[in-house]
Amino acid sequence: MNNNFFVKSHGLGNDYIVMDSHKTDFEFSVKNIQLICDVHYGIGSDGILVLVDSTKADFGLRILNPDGSEAEKSGNGLRIFAKFLFDYGYTTNTSFSIDTLGGVVRAEVIQQEKGKARMIKVDMGAAIFEAGKVPVKSEQAECLDELLELDGTSYRINCVSVGNPHCVVIKDELEVDEIMKYGTQIENHTKFPNRINVQFAKVISPDLVEILIWERGAGWTLASGSSSSAVAAVMVKKGLTNRKLTMKMPGGELKLEIDEDWQIHMTGEVREIASGVLSAELLDELIG
Repeated sequence: MNNNFFVKSHGLGNDYIVMDSHKTDFEFSVKNIQLICDVHYGIGSDGILVLVDSTKADFGLRILNPDGSEAEKSGNGLRIFAKFLFDYGYTTNTSFSIDTLGGVVRAEVIQQEKGKARMIKVDMGAAIFEAGKVPVKSEQAECLDELLELDGTSYRINCVSVGNPHCVVIKDELEVDEIMKYGTQIENHTKFPNRINVQFAKVISPDLVEILIWERGAGWTLASGSSSSAVAAVMVKKGLTNRKLTMKMPGGELKLEIDEDWQIHMTGEVREIASGVLSAELLDELIG
């Protein structure tokens, strides 16, 4: 595998570039992350997944947002990363552990196609509702059905951590324009010390929920595994759905299961888009 080799894959339209930190000739600085993720001047993606060393798991992972910030966890990102590890010979095992800022998770390749991973299950860890651990500023032990005042409107919010922070708004109807307008206000509200991921959610049935996603550091997103996990946990917490449910997003569907210990299990497809090597001209800009 050449230096500066990359793979671009997507999970339900949520696309990431994957690279090996041991085989790159540049630093993953904020400026460089933004350039690589730019659709006009770089490769274009919703983020970068970087393979790093770990003493806690089989593999280490850094998840870099297109604005240059670093995420604790990403469900789609984890499945894409697991596919990369399996497809490119980093492991021959179909089950292995991955160390993230949001904790160690286990990934399992449960379906292959022509020797490549297609369907992957990820154990996302436990949902945490304790306000201080999300984190969210709240006078209550758990931030559920709490009023959040914004410029021009207000929402009842439900906050949870699945290794990264989430704010779930349950609605009767979903409008893309609405989350595009208020997503950034919620993400950057002073109530959330580390900013927050935002989901507008509509219960279709006890087994099906539809969601729209505003991702911290990335904005409007077609699909998100951690967002799906967070919404599923909130729905079960509030008694609105069964523990096994499907999350429907603009990019596609994920299967979620919340067990009695609030452990989250997520299953979905991943597909490779392209692979290649960064050009000498782009490297000149990155090395600078």
